[in-house]
Amino acid sequence: MTEKKDPTMAQHGRNSLIELLEGVRTFREDVYPENRELFAELAESQSPATLFITCSDSRINPSMITQTEPGELFIVRNVGNIVPPYGEMLGGVSSAIEYAVGALHVKNIVVCGHSNCGAMGALMDPDSPKLDALPTVRRWLRTSTAARAVAMALRADDAGPASVRDLAEQNVLLQLTHLRTHPLVAAAIARRELTIQGWFYDIASGEITVLDETLRHPISVDAAISALSGSKAS
Repeated sequence: MTEKKDPTMAQHGRNSLIELLEGVRTFREDVYPENRELFAELAESQSPATLFITCSDSRINPSMITQTEPGELFIVRNVGNIVPPYGEMLGGVSSAIEYAVGALHVKNIVVCGHSNCGAMGALMDPDSPKLDALPTVRRWLRTSTAARAVAMALRADDAGPASVRDLAEQNVLLQLTHLRTHPLVAAAIARRELTIQGWFYDIASGEITVLDETLRHPISVDAAISALSGSKAS
């Protein structure tokens, strides 16, 4: 009899395909039967309310940090949680946005950056020889050059050099701007059928802050909930 692993065990401890397959077996034998009705409901269609765009970083689990179930998030992941402006680098990200808004009719889009982001660290020094072996990554990060310029400008006068966190936050704000260049997104926002928001996730503390586009600085989740509740009430 195979010993079943604790499903709460840290995933970073599973280093082999055998261990991954054992996880699949646990899903099949324990997790799926407990959620059979949910998966039966999802088998033929999906209707997620939120498009969640975040980094490919293995330390981020969108469903865990939002406490959502399968079928609730339409997730797009890439290096640096980047959204290319419409017309540039048309591909997986742009087509996913188009499908989410045009076909699934999501009501929300969240762009979530995070602490200790390797992509943002690389963007701090885009000419580093370390990127010579990663030419595709270097080209991809050029999409966020404007975020680097803003972070450097804001920190230059009084707070020393920009940090990776500063850049990660400015990068999220930039991607919200890029989102608005996508025709379906712009139209849905204009019709008040779509809300977009930026988040920053601090891995060490588990804290998420909301990046307010108007104030250009982070606010707490509680403050964001109050603001949204107030706007709905009015």
